[in-house]
Amino acid sequence: MQDQATAAVSDRTVASYRERGFVHIPAVLTPAETEHYRDAVITYRDRGETLNPDSSMFAQYLDVWQQDDTLAALTRHPRLAAIAQRLADAPLRLWHDQLLIKDPYKSVPTEFHQDQPFWPHRGGGIRALTAWIALVDVPVERGCMTFMPGSQHKTGLPVQNPHDHQSLNQIWPESQWQERVTIPLRAGDCTFHDSWTAHTANANDTDRARIAHTTIYMHTDTTFDGRPHPVTSPMDLEPGAPFPDQRFPRF
Repeated sequence: MQDQATAAVSDRTVASYRERGFVHIPAVLTPAETEHYRDAVITYRDRGETLNPDSSMFAQYLDVWQQDDTLAALTRHPRLAAIAQRLADAPLRLWHDQLLIKDPYKSVPTEFHQDQPFWPHRGGGIRALTAWIALVDVPVERGCMTFMPGSQHKTGLPVQNPHDHQSLNQIWPESQWQERVTIPLRAGDCTFHDSWTAHTANANDTDRARIAHTTIYMHTDTTFDGRPHPVTSPMDLEPGAPFPDQRFPRF
């Protein structure tokens, strides 16, 4: 299965990712793996603490790899890492992982935003990227992802508000004229997107929870820029410091 998944990352796929800022890779996980990890998420949720308990957008569980061995295996899955390194063409380390769960009929859309402005990274042209893994079928009505092709080239924007549907438009007025591509996923499928690619996910209007796991990769030479973040704030990192290998392992 690893050979099949990485074989899907052809030169054409890599070129499309570099041009558009995202790519869909089907069946990255086998059905058995998908069921195994989905069951682990359901069990973990009974004891895990969300980062945003009052949010109606989604339940967000951060750094699950440090708290659950099964989910750590997913976060550090060599098949996912091999695809990410092929797309990035760079040595990578873990930034963080997370579970993003939209409950049935209770969620609201996650509005267009870029990830990179939220992260305390310093590194010039070094690009981070996210593997977004569907652990259940995610049709449009369950909150799948929509991407804005080419928006990864719009770097340097300030943080956008994913609760406000006008936030990105107000910061970047031309964004309202950009193409949008919506990608429904089968369980076990994955999308990879550049950290500057604008994306959104609609509400879950179905009777089943949308369960997604994300692994976020950054270049091994990325350094800390000093801004607060839930992952780094408990740590004693100085601005300009490298991210330590033990806490942010290399792939």
